[in-house]
Amino acid sequence: MELKNLPALTVLSDCVTIVEVDQVKIVRVMHEKASAGIALHGGHVVSFAPQGQKDLIWMSDKAIFDGKAALRGGIPVCWPWFGRIAAPAHGFARSTEWQLLEHRENQSGVIVELGLFASEETHQIWPYLFDARLVVEVGDQLNVTLKVSNIDDKPWTFSGALHTYLNVGDISQTEISGMGAEYIDSLLQGQVCQGEKILKLSDTIDRVYTQPEAQILVKDPLFERTFCVENQGHNSAVLWNPWAEGAKGMADMSDNGYQTMLCVESTLHAASIDQGKTLQPGETHQLSTTISSL
Repeated sequence: MELKNLPALTVLSDCVTIVEVDQVKIVRVMHEKASAGIALHGGHVVSFAPQGQKDLIWMSDKAIFDGKAALRGGIPVCWPWFGRIAAPAHGFARSTEWQLLEHRENQSGVIVELGLFASEETHQIWPYLFDARLVVEVGDQLNVTLKVSNIDDKPWTFSGALHTYLNVGDISQTEISGMGAEYIDSLLQGQVCQGEKILKLSDTIDRVYTQPEAQILVKDPLFERTFCVENQGHNSAVLWNPWAEGAKGMADMSDNGYQTMLCVESTLHAASIDQGKTLQPGETHQLSTTISSL
């Protein structure tokens, strides 16, 4: 996503400014190592481009920046649940305003920390007290960490995902490896399947890979690069592309948008909220993804 020519609303440092796209304020990072953008709406990374490279993150050219709808593309924060196991789908974090808590920089890059806390609005959806922080480290690589803490006096259970959209040259040429063999196929009513070591796509995919390797590699021949995705704090990796039919059904994606994106997600997957991860009062869990280009 192109942010560098937008006028700064606020200058926070030599490398960090606040800009605005329609109704959404974005923390813009411009460092000698890389540029990036993090929308306060949803705590949503919308761009990451190492110096001299094309953006590694895909954003829809029809994404709705009205400060209400979840943004299409980028890295949505799906929390306190992932999927359609409760309403709203993928939780409320991706469509709620986050607070900019801290930013700091050095020769290696910039770190931006956002926060989301319980409010009357979140309590109506999910009746618990929490402290959620999103730490975005921008440098030679992008590291995004979601830290969630239970500050309630009772345990609560959650799931979630960092729903990364990668910006590929041509999805039909893309090769994926490292996702592991076993997956739950959401297109086959949750059937457990065994897959190949190298995956090439020719149709819709919506899979929860249950035994991913430490590194998932996405070979992108058209842009002459290979993405390396390393996840932590997860129990699975979700791969998703809606393909032509799915894209046509989305108002916030161009009909051909599927051709240049692939979701590779760091996921705490659960079939229901009750089957998610339980945090006791005072406990914290971290879910992270690190994205680089080889």
